[in-house]
Amino acid sequence: MTAIRSYNRRVLVTGGAGFLGSHLCERLLARGDEVVCADNYFTGSRSNIAHLLGHPNFEAIRHDVTFPLYVEVDQIYNLACPASPVHYQHDPVQTTKTSVHGAINMLGLAKRLNARILQASTSEVYGDPAIHPQPEEYWGNVNPIGPRSCYDEGKRCAETLFFDYHRQHGLAIKVMRIFNTYGPRMHPNDGRVVSNFIMQALRNEPITVYGQGQQTRSFCYVDDLIEGMIRLMDSPDEVTGPVNVGNPGEFTMLELAEQVIALTGSRSLVEHRPLPQDDPRQRRPDITKAKALLGWEPTVPLRDGLERTIAYFRQRFID
Repeated sequence: MTAIRSYNRRVLVTGGAGFLGSHLCERLLARGDEVVCADNYFTGSRSNIAHLLGHPNFEAIRHDVTFPLYVEVDQIYNLACPASPVHYQHDPVQTTKTSVHGAINMLGLAKRLNARILQASTSEVYGDPAIHPQPEEYWGNVNPIGPRSCYDEGKRCAETLFFDYHRQHGLAIKVMRIFNTYGPRMHPNDGRVVSNFIMQALRNEPITVYGQGQQTRSFCYVDDLIEGMIRLMDSPDEVTGPVNVGNPGEFTMLELAEQVIALTGSRSLVEHRPLPQDDPRQRRPDITKAKALLGWEPTVPLRDGLERTIAYFRQRFID
C-alpha cells in the first residue's frame, strides 16, 4: 500500500498552540494543508501561533479535549497534554483526564469521520527503564502510584485506547513515542532541563543539577521531531506504531550543563540538588523502526540545536 499524499488535507492539531503543536501547524500550512488548531492555553500560548492567525488556511479554536469537539477533518494529531513535570503535576487529576478523556474524545471524532489519527505518546511510558536503549517492544518500568504516574500512566492508557479502537473499529491509528525534544517556543518555566539550564545560564544563576548529574537523556531538536511525526502520519495504514522518535545521542546532565554554559558565555556554576522521586536514570531511544519504516533519523547535532534555542530565549526573554 502506498503512503497517503501529504497535501491539501484538513488537519486538526490538538494542543496546537503548544511548543510542538505550533511547529507542527507551521509545517502543515507550509505544505498546503488547512489546519484547525485546538488548545485550551493551559501550557500553550497564543504568542506561539500569533504569526499564523492571519493565514487563510489556519483556524484557532479555544477548546479543552476533555470535552467532545465537532469539526470536519481528514487527519487528527492528538498532542494535547501538559508535558513537563512542573505542569502535569500541578493538577494531576486533570492531566490524567486530558490523556484518557482526550484520547476517547478524539478517537470518537476520528471514528465518526473515518479520519486517520496520531497519538503523541512519550518515552515516559518506559518509566525508569531496565533495558537500554529502549525498543518499542519493551513494556517499561513505571511506578503506577508515584507523582509522575498521572502523565506516565495517562499516556499508557491512551495508547491502549488507540490500539483497542484500531482492533475493535478498524480505525487508522498512529502512535509515536516522543523522546526529549527541545527548541524555540519551549516554555521558559516548564521545568524541563534544556529550558531550565538555558534560562539559568543567561541570567548567570546557578545551574541546578539533580543528584550527581550522571543521569542521561537524549535530546532531539524540534524540526527533526516534527519531520518524524509527519512521516509517521503519512505512512501506509499498516504502520500503526508505536514508533520511537528521538535522537539516540546520549548526554549526562553535567555534559549538557557544560555545553549550555560554554555556548551562552555564562558565569553560572553548577549547583547539585537531591534527585526527584522516580526520575529515570537513563533514557535513549532505539530508532531502528523509525529508520526502517519512515526513512527517518535526526539530522541536527545538539550543539547546533542548542545555539538556535539559546538565540530564541535570549531574544524573547532576556534582551
